Amino acid sequence: MPSILLIEDEPALGMIVKDSLEVRGFTVRYAADGQEGLELFREQCPDVVVVADVMMPRLDGFSLAEIIRRDNPAVPIIFLTARSQPADVVRGFELGANDYLKKPFSMDELIVRIRARLGTPAPAAAPAGLLGIGRYQFDYPKQRLRLGLHEEELTHREAELLKHLYNQRN
Repeated sequence: MPSILLIEDEPALGMIVKDSLEVRGFTVRYAADGQEGLELFREQCPDVVVVADVMMPRLDGFSLAEIIRRDNPAVPIIFLTARSQPADVVRGFELGANDYLKKPFSMDELIVRIRARLGTPAPAAAPAGLLGIGRYQFDYPKQRLRLGLHEEELTHREAELLKHLYNQRN
C-alpha cells in the first residue's frame, strides 16, 4: 500500500482527508503541524507528502517543503491549501512542490493527483473512463459528455453532479 504523510493543522479536516485516503487503500500518517510533519517524514520517508496548509504553527508549509526537498529530492510533494494567489502557487513550485491543489478541493481530484505522482492507475473497481448513461458517454476525468459525434464540456460542478447521479441511479 502506498504511504502518504498528511500534514494539516485543522484536526477535523485532517481526519476527514486521512479517513478518505485510507478507505481508498493508502496508508496515511497524520501530523498536526509542520514540525511534527518533518519529524514523521524523517522517521519513515513516505511515498507522497501532502502539505495541506501553508500557514501552520511551528513550521510553515513552504519552509517544510524546502527542508523535505533538501532531504529527499525525489519524494512527491503536493500542496493542498487555501493560499491560491499566483505568487503562492509559484513559490510552492519553486520550493519543490510537484503539484498544488487549491481549497476547496475534490477528494477524487486529490486521489487522482496522488496516483499520478505515484505512477499507479486507479483501482479496477473504480469507474475510470467512459460511463454509459443511456445513449450518452460520460467521461468524468475529462468532464465531457458525448452523444454520437457531439461533445459538451461540463463545468466541475456539473461533472460532480452527473457522477453523483450516476452512482445513485435507480
